[in-house]
Amino acid sequence: MKLFQYVSEWILRLVWTNLLWIAFTLSGLVIAGFFPATIAMCTVTRKWAKKELDFSIWQLFKDTYKKEWVNSNKIGLVFVCIAAFLFIDLRISFYMKGFFSIFLYVFILFLLAILLLTLIYFFPLYVQYTFSAKAYLKQAFIHAFAGFKDTFVILVGLVCIGYFIYKLPGLIPFMSAVLPSYWVMTVCMKRFRRLEKQILEA
Repeated sequence: MKLFQYVSEWILRLVWTNLLWIAFTLSGLVIAGFFPATIAMCTVTRKWAKKELDFSIWQLFKDTYKKEWVNSNKIGLVFVCIAAFLFIDLRISFYMKGFFSIFLYVFILFLLAILLLTLIYFFPLYVQYTFSAKAYLKQAFIHAFAGFKDTFVILVGLVCIGYFIYKLPGLIPFMSAVLPSYWVMTVCMKRFRRLEKQILEA
């Protein structure tokens, strides 16, 4: 009975948080809702990663969304602009001819991969530390490559989660965002604690 209750409570937490993420993302017409909603979700999953479960998910999510709406969208705009620029260049290079066009196409894909890794680390850094917008981007980029082992673990986990959801598409409305968020936050929190310990011992 205790195991059933434990599993049921976790399923409810995951589903409720994912539904909130979808609702708040849509409330901002996706473009203006994605970043603050994802920050709010990561704030929730950060607490879970710290073994803190006794709190109101709704209250924390709503308060974080409102508090971080402006700032997170400012930084999010940077990501969106860079991504849009790279996608346009990718389309242009696709229709070009010659060896240089192939090289350019692959290079732009590489830059998009770097941008994605930077974005993955941005959210955990944002909810864990207080930096300037420029510092968030810089630190996210550094963590993506300096922590190769953690980055690899994150990517493997995300691929597994993606495959799991692909095989069970009915889970998309209920766990498609919160499972990746919880996984990334769990790995990143361990990394942050390890680095903080190293700094204190230095």
